[in-house]
Amino acid sequence: QVQLAEAGGGLVQAGDSLRLSCAASGRTFSSYAMGWFRQAPGKDRECVAAISRGGTNTYYANAVKDRFTISRDNVKNTAYLQMNSLKPDDTAVYYCAAGLTVQTATSSYNYWGPGTQVTVSS
Repeated sequence: QVQLAEAGGGLVQAGDSLRLSCAASGRTFSSYAMGWFRQAPGKDRECVAAISRGGTNTYYANAVKDRFTISRDNVKNTAYLQMNSLKPDDTAVYYCAAGLTVQTATSSYNYWGPGTQVTVSS
């Protein structure tokens, strides 16, 4: 099993940057693909980025492509989401999740963090 904890959310202005981190417990972090999801009020949870176990394969949603970068450090058991040029539409609770492969469906991920709020003001 793996336990996940996000950090780095906050209130920023449009155009600012934030870096989210997802710290994983246990010694099996490198066995999991990692995904970053977000959920805005009244909307479904959506995958914004995902990365394979070794970090060589990545996925980005069209809405964040060229603005967000996912990465991971398997020594530190941590995944990251660098978010640049933030927009008000990026406002949501952001979750990290661990699964077996790079997928976009929430059902493909077995473990979830509690989430961190990101609010972007205009």
